[in-house]
Amino acid sequence: MRRSPTNVTIAFNHKGLTHYGGIFFFHEFLRVLQLRRYLHRHLNYPRRNHHYSLPQMLLGLVYPIILGLDRLETACFLRGNGTFQYLTGLGNYPDPQSLRRFLLQAPPQFREQLHRLNDRLLQQFIYRPEHRSRLILDLDSTVLTVFGRQEGAAVGYNPRYRGKRSYDPLLCLEANSAFLWDTELRPGNAGTWAGSVELLASCFLSVPSDIRELRVRADAGFGFDPVLDVLEQRAAEYAVVARMTSSLKRVLGGLRYQRLNARWEIAECEHRPSDWKQPRRCIVARRRLEETEPEPTLFTLERYLYRGWISNLPLSAAGVWHFYDGRAGMEPRIRELREDFALRRIPTRAFSANALYLEVICLAYNLVTAFQRSCLPEGWRDLTLSKLRYKLFWLPAELTRPQNRPTLRLAQIPAIEDLTERILHQVHKQKPLAE
Repeated sequence: MRRSPTNVTIAFNHKGLTHYGGIFFFHEFLRVLQLRRYLHRHLNYPRRNHHYSLPQMLLGLVYPIILGLDRLETACFLRGNGTFQYLTGLGNYPDPQSLRRFLLQAPPQFREQLHRLNDRLLQQFIYRPEHRSRLILDLDSTVLTVFGRQEGAAVGYNPRYRGKRSYDPLLCLEANSAFLWDTELRPGNAGTWAGSVELLASCFLSVPSDIRELRVRADAGFGFDPVLDVLEQRAAEYAVVARMTSSLKRVLGGLRYQRLNARWEIAECEHRPSDWKQPRRCIVARRRLEETEPEPTLFTLERYLYRGWISNLPLSAAGVWHFYDGRAGMEPRIRELREDFALRRIPTRAFSANALYLEVICLAYNLVTAFQRSCLPEGWRDLTLSKLRYKLFWLPAELTRPQNRPTLRLAQIPAIEDLTERILHQVHKQKPLAE
């Protein structure tokens, strides 16, 4: 039996080790896209201190999000990681206070510039790796509880921390590609559909002109006449959960239902609440409640549980049902944004700075999604960021210079060798971002 070592000396003089060796693949993707040049050409942020360039500051905010350092203070770990700085080209990494001042002192128009830049990136990423002719936009909101006196935070609907102040951002994701199409930060007491019309208008502006079919799914918080009007003016096909108003409840019992499956029945009618300008198609599904069933969350009437949708889709009632059920894929994406992309971490007390940080999160999310879709094997494209970190970004590595040639040494594992060749092959097939 071999003896364990007894005379081990610990030294702190090795400068070539990093816990983030796999981030080189992501950096190589950004380098091939010429992202820094793209940021420099499309963004303008006048500052007195030019110690750090504008692309440096933005990537200095993006990389900690991707690597799981979800607070600005923890980004200081990257300041002492010379190998990470060398691999990403971020020499002399900004300190946390510089990053926070960058957010707090940004002029109001800079957020709009970054928003438009995110839109331009989407218009290019949506065609990678294959051309698209249809988009499906899913709308929702989420509650971000704050534990301080952040500007704009207010007491509103908060199922987990009742009575706590929060933000309530609106989110729009494209279902098939999983890109974060648009975001809007709102106070926690914002109305259910407040800002929805503006968000939709912004979403439509970033839709490529050659997209032939646009479909939208949303919950009952968006089922108001102004929102539906905007969708119809854009000729978008939609399925929005119907609000159980008193006028709709009165007709539920008199509809003629047809058997959909072993549990559910389905019917349709024209529905026009008093505040609508015109009637719209309404699909209603119901099933009988079981005696031992716990308290349901959906609307119930005379031992029946009901679901309803307002829709202009050219589908059967059952087709609308199945189309809307695809929106369930949005929930894990929102959870990933909250937990893995630092959406829950409010970095400053200023509302405008926090809204700018939301745009930075959007940039980080879409860059990672584009990297997954364009460069990773098919089985890796649906991985969450946390799994991608463990499998790729957090690969330990050593940077050496034999014969003065930088060499990144990874673990000698056949699977990693094969994966490295495949990823770099796909990365170098990418084209730079079009101006």
